Amino acid sequence: MKQQYIPLDKKSKREQREYHALQRRDWGIINPATRKVESSKVYNRKKSKQRWCEYEPGLDFLVG
Repeated sequence: MKQQYIPLDKKSKREQREYHALQRRDWGIINPATRKVESSKVYNRKKSKQRWCEYEPGLDFLVG
């Protein structure tokens, strides 16, 4: 037998709390951690090191 639908506002406070707790439980695929975009004007050691360490064809005499 199919259960009859009961609107949320007609359910007891306890059942309403359980329903809302289930709704809040999971973020799904969304990561709740806040992120900020790095400014391109700020000096970044790792970025500058990667640029100098890249191999450029035509500068074979520097590699050794």
